[in-house]
Amino acid sequence: MPKPSDLQTFSSSALPVKKARIEIIPLIDVIFFLLATFVLFTLSLNKIQSLPVDLPQAAVAARSSADDEMVVLQISETGTAYWNKELITSGEIPGRLFDYKATTPTPRVLISGDDKALYGDAVRALDEVRKAGITQVSIETAFRSTGR
Repeated sequence: MPKPSDLQTFSSSALPVKKARIEIIPLIDVIFFLLATFVLFTLSLNKIQSLPVDLPQAAVAARSSADDEMVVLQISETGTAYWNKELITSGEIPGRLFDYKATTPTPRVLISGDDKALYGDAVRALDEVRKAGITQVSIETAFRSTGR
């Protein structure tokens, strides 16, 4: 008959020891299923409503003689202004706008600023154009150096 110490050695070496292991592939399948369910559920909650919008097409306009009549009012960093490249003070703007409106059948103004012009000065110039009754106003967003 075997000794008790032999039985312990025999029983412990005969049975393989299993290590704990996490299977990740079924876990990924479950996560994708939950994700797909969540996405489909949230899409069904929102009714997507929209309005048709006709956007204007950009086109290069031909330069006409009307462009020559347009006044370029440029605001500079120092608070001064340029009326068609002529240096003026900000106090001269209202008088020039009223004279321009009185002498031109369709007055048009382009408000521009140099790269360091203050926003408030540009808004004040826009207000003066509005007070003069000029309705055709454009605001230039491209960089323009001072006095040009």
